[in-house]
Amino acid sequence: MLEGGCSCGAVRFAIEVTRPDVYVCHCSICRRSSGSNGVAVLVLPNAQFRWLQGEDQVATWRKPGADWQTWFCRHCGARLPGSNDAERMFIPAGALDEQTVGLRVAHHIWVDSRAEWDEIGDAGQQHPEGIHS
Repeated sequence: MLEGGCSCGAVRFAIEVTRPDVYVCHCSICRRSSGSNGVAVLVLPNAQFRWLQGEDQVATWRKPGADWQTWFCRHCGARLPGSNDAERMFIPAGALDEQTVGLRVAHHIWVDSRAEWDEIGDAGQQHPEGIHS
């Protein structure tokens, strides 16, 4: 089991998984949301996720006219897990407490949309658009 949370400690969560894949989305929406080259997430079935505290402190923002949203702590603004559908949770890789658990980027998605300055240098598979996991 791995745990994680926000920067201020108001929100905590746990995931039950041994070594999940990391997906990095390089689309323009994720770049703007993160202020970086994209968003790195773990995609897990809902059954492998549980809130430990502060679920009521999670805020969300949905992009108008798009099937995209983000979740964050109401206090410190740190990105947090959330779900776009009834089956899966999207866990920000940087929200995990332990960053040395052998996680590796397995997939880069929306690579055709990446910023010109974004050079991918790992062995993760590159997909021109999104993929269904």
